[in-house]
Amino acid sequence: MGWLLLATVAAVMSPQNSSLTPATEPRNRAPGGASGAGADPAQIFQAGQDALNQGRLDEAERDFRQILAANPNVGGAYANLGVVYMRRKQWTKALKELRQAEHLMPQVAGVRVNIGLAYYRQDEFLKAIPAFESVVRDQPDALQPRHLLGLCYFFAERWADAANTLEPLWPQESGQLSYLYVLSIAAHRAGKKELDEKATLQLVKIGEGSAEFHLFMGKAHLNLEQYDLALTDFQAAEEANPSLTFVHFNLGLTYLKKQDYENARDEFLKDVAVEPDLALNYDKLGDVYSFLERNKDAEKNYREALQRDPRLVNSDVGIAKICLREQRYPQALSAIEAANKLDPGRTDIHYLRGQILLHMGRKEEGKRELETSVRIDNERRSEREKQVEGGIVPSPELLQDEQ
Repeated sequence: MGWLLLATVAAVMSPQNSSLTPATEPRNRAPGGASGAGADPAQIFQAGQDALNQGRLDEAERDFRQILAANPNVGGAYANLGVVYMRRKQWTKALKELRQAEHLMPQVAGVRVNIGLAYYRQDEFLKAIPAFESVVRDQPDALQPRHLLGLCYFFAERWADAANTLEPLWPQESGQLSYLYVLSIAAHRAGKKELDEKATLQLVKIGEGSAEFHLFMGKAHLNLEQYDLALTDFQAAEEANPSLTFVHFNLGLTYLKKQDYENARDEFLKDVAVEPDLALNYDKLGDVYSFLERNKDAEKNYREALQRDPRLVNSDVGIAKICLREQRYPQALSAIEAANKLDPGRTDIHYLRGQILLHMGRKEEGKRELETSVRIDNERRSEREKQVEGGIVPSPELLQDEQ
């Protein structure tokens, strides 16, 4: 199910990729002669590369820093430092090093792939798109960048772009259920009926009866708001493979959509037991407890979600609603302002902020926020009226790697 292996990142930066080794790029070559206590820079670079390949990240970081201390123009050292920080999930540091590598080695596609991956791993799909687009323009037959680009378009709900980008991968990927699921959904939303039918038929052909097949068919039904059909498939997936990841999460989503909050709570709690670091579990538990008017439990789960992923706007909004309900206006304002920083274009955020400000006695500011909410809503009304269906439901199973 996972397509994007972190090992692929390492492979991009491997010693076999001559464009990243200091010996083949004069502009980025490690300095000739000795450095430090007589060590050969090429040997230091290779030692760092070996340490990186073997997961000894502290050693790799030390070696590449030593190279750069002697010569700050070794692009491969910046590129490999970027990989070190990516493996540690230190995304800001990774992007800083990778941008420097890109400046020194603009012709190396692997660096731009890793820049895209650094954003992708943070669910920053819109920021990842330009990096992947540049690689696909240069290397239209490269499988991984095209696949990543298609997924970014998918999560950004650019349906036609997703379908058109992923369709050329059919010869290599049409045996993968996750690929077929994404392609069929994108084609359906883009109105590409023939491609939708082709992908769906292939999905049934290669997967029918398997747990993974029922998982993706359930997701398809869930996206189409066919909740009873989704429930049937997710239950079949659980029966076929009780240990299949994300089955309970998707069952929880389905029950939540059906307003069956008790069962939704139970399923999300089951998924927490097997996926304790998945922020979306706590975010959705917050929604469940909020609907059940268990404000304390809702707020606790929203805050758990934000500890794991500070970019979950829904959790900030949920906390703001609870605080407003309980007349804790300063805390409500703090939460809704955090949400507004992440997504300033959301109508409900401006409306809720306006309500909070009015309760705080800041009437002019509150009125302006309410007017902003109405203006954004009017600007987007015509666009919404053109949309037959809403956006996709959360799909964490598409973002996971096979480790």
